[in-house]
Amino acid sequence: MKYFGEGLSGKHKELYRLLRKRDSFNEAVQLFLELHASLHLSGVSGTPPDEVDALLKDLTPAEAAAMPEKNGETISWALWHMARIEDLTMNVLVAESQQVFTDSIRKKINSPITDTGNALTQEEIRTFSAQVNLPALIAYRNKVGLQTRKIVSALTSDDMKRPVTKSSLDAVLAAGGVTQQPDSVWLLDYWGSRDVAGLLLMPPTRHLMLHLNDCCRWKIMLRKR
Repeated sequence: MKYFGEGLSGKHKELYRLLRKRDSFNEAVQLFLELHASLHLSGVSGTPPDEVDALLKDLTPAEAAAMPEKNGETISWALWHMARIEDLTMNVLVAESQQVFTDSIRKKINSPITDTGNALTQEEIRTFSAQVNLPALIAYRNKVGLQTRKIVSALTSDDMKRPVTKSSLDAVLAAGGVTQQPDSVWLLDYWGSRDVAGLLLMPPTRHLMLHLNDCCRWKIMLRKR
């Protein structure tokens, strides 16, 4: 069931159609920025309030830390997971630069981990969610979103078919973005099989759509109880 982003799947399909074509590249970038704006707080893009604003504006730390489904996740975990993956893929793999994440940001968030959280157990997700600073986590995600928009705006059509380099994947591992655990390290193979266009079509777009839909559903579930 759709709880978030009505119509965004259609825009994503159109982005897929346009992104690798040289003559439609500028149109694709504008469509990416429009879609991406819908997946972050409106302040990131300077657009009118959106569904992410509605999700987060009155969300309490207790709600963000709650696990409404057995063997599920939490909104805090999802926000972290989305932000870390967007940060690593856009900054380290696409821009071949430094991630937004720093030790100072980690301390502000009070996170016990630096990776994407893929390999956390249910109990570890609960522990993580109970201790993170929600405003600091949201502020980090905002910074990641802003940086993604700068990176994508500077890309060229020639960049779209540029493959992810091994050195960039090594940099993700060295930065603690993934761990050697099987449920985490597989991300390097997945990302390494993509070109820049392939990355734009998942971590900063489709991936966010899926997790934000979960977050909206969980918030509704929690408030019905």
